[in-house]
Formats: sequence, structure tokens, C-alpha cells
Amino acid sequence: MRTLILLALAGLGAQLVDGSLGMAYGVTSTTLLLAFGTNPAAASATVHLAEIGTTLASGVAHWRFGNVDWRVVAKIGLPGAVGAFAGATVLSNLSTELAEPVMALILLGLGAYVLTRFTFLGLPTGNLNKPLRKRFLSPLGVVAGFLDATGGGGWGPVGTPAILASGRLEPRKVIGSVDTSEFLVAVAASLGFLFGLGSEGVDLAWAGALLVGGLIAAPIAAWLVRHVPPRLLGSAVGGVIVLTNIRTLLKSDWLNASDSTQWVVYALIYVLWAAAVAHSFREHRKQTRIAPEAKTAAKADAGTDTGTDAETAPETEAARAEGASAQTEVAARTGGGSSSA
Repeated sequence: MRTLILLALAGLGAQLVDGSLGMAYGVTSTTLLLAFGTNPAAASATVHLAEIGTTLASGVAHWRFGNVDWRVVAKIGLPGAVGAFAGATVLSNLSTELAEPVMALILLGLGAYVLTRFTFLGLPTGNLNKPLRKRFLSPLGVVAGFLDATGGGGWGPVGTPAILASGRLEPRKVIGSVDTSEFLVAVAASLGFLFGLGSEGVDLAWAGALLVGGLIAAPIAAWLVRHVPPRLLGSAVGGVIVLTNIRTLLKSDWLNASDSTQWVVYALIYVLWAAAVAHSFREHRKQTRIAPEAKTAAKADAGTDTGTDAETAPETEAARAEGASAQTEVAARTGGGSSSA
């Protein structure tokens, strides 16, 4: 019972983070299951089984709060499902030891870009609301789905930063769309594991505990992402991406950093991340103060223009009346002169 309660709390926390930042449910839950001694394939299968329910609840909640772009969901979700099914069916024969640090390096670059862009430039608007092309989303979905199934998590860490970096969709809709499309990935991965593993090693009680925690957190996270300022949210997401992938690189065979080195790097990242979030918050407050003043000034200018028009209108009418009177007088004189003749 204690294990189930811990799993439910882990599922709640993981979904709260995933639903508000667009990533971390699979990574967090799979890490916990591996710590309990579950083999990688069974851990990923259990998490994806739970994700069928959590992603459905999360998608509905995001949709109700207006955080979903259905075109993006279709363009990335269907290819993602194909990649997830393929990844699940070949997991037992695939080594991801080399792929993990390479992908972590790519994601680290994307995360650093998102973090600096949102911290110092705010929400990118140059490409905002421009359509995300299928030739970009489809390959992204296949790769993210494959890595999600083989690594127990990866849909959010791959999909969210890539779409955020494009600057074509505001952060809350990126997160809502990625979370909603993950339902298709979870279903496809579960089917792949069912064909590849059967029910071997999959603990339905553990999956249920993760599901219960995720269902509680889903609507809270969807509300949170709608009310957190985009600039602040972008800095938060960027920090999560950087921290997650730095951790993967430090523990990989490439670096194999000592514990002391890892903690020093983590501390440095936490300090920089906190400073970035604080800066984004200050800039958001500044913009919040400037916006009403700009609106007030615009209304004042409009009122001045209206007042000026109102003042000049009587003068114009008087001038027209005076001109008409002069024309009448001239006509009368001309008529009188003609009669005398």
C-alpha cells in the first residue's frame, strides 16, 4: 500500500509538471519504477499504460481552457504514434546508450535557446500564428514518439522545445497541443508493448496508482499554464530542459562526471535558472504596467482628435452659411442690374 501511495503522489507531481511545462511525466515516472527494480521495457510499458488515462484527461482539460491547436495535434500526433509503436516493438533489442547522450546534447542546445530567448526577448512574435508545416512536425513526431517508447519518456522533452523554438505558437498552446497529442503516442506505445511483451512485467496496480495521481493533477495543470505569463513560462520550460539534459550528459559514458562535479554544475544551473525566471518576472511586471498607460494615452489621443473635430465643425458650418449668403447677395444685385438695363 505504501508503494501505491508513493506512486500516486509521484504521478500527481509528474502530471502537474508535465501538464504545465509540457514534459517530465514519463521521465519522472519511469525513473521511479526503475528505482523500484522494474526492467526498462516493463517500466516504459507501465508508464505508457497509465499515460493513456492521464493524457486523455490532460487533453480534455487543455481543450476546455483553450490551450490546444488541433492542427498541430494531428500533424505531430499521428506520426508520433507510428514512431511510438515502432519504438515499443523493438525496445528489447535496441540499445539507447549511444542515442541518449547525442539526443541530450541536441535538447540541451534547444533548451538553452528557449531559455535565453524568452528570458531576454520575451515571447517571439515575428512568426507567431504562422502555420507549423507538416514537413517539420511529422519527422519531429516520429523521432519523439520513438524515443518516448524506447526511453520511457521523451515526447515532451523533444516536441515541446522544438516547437517553442520555432516561435510560431505561444507557449501555452505548445504545451497544450503536445500534451493532447501524447494520448495517441501512449495508445500506440501500449499496443506495441502488448505485441512485444504481452502482459509480462506490467503491474496494473502500479499503472493504476500513477493514473489516479495524474487524473487529479491534469485540470490543475491546464489551468496553471493558461494563467502563467508566456515569458515566465518559457523561461521555466527552458530551465527544465537544460537541467534534465545536463544531468543525462554528466551521467553518460561520455563524461562520467564525479558526484561532486555534478552537484557543482547543478548548483550553478539552479542559480542561473532562478536569475532568469526572476528577470522574466520583472520584465513581465514592467510590461504589465506599461500596457495600461499605452492604452490610456491612445484613448486620450483619440479623444483629442474627436474634440478638435467637434470644435472645427461649427466653424465650418458658419463658413458655409456665410458663403451661401454672399452668393445670394451677388445674385440679387446681378438680377437688379439686369432689370435696370
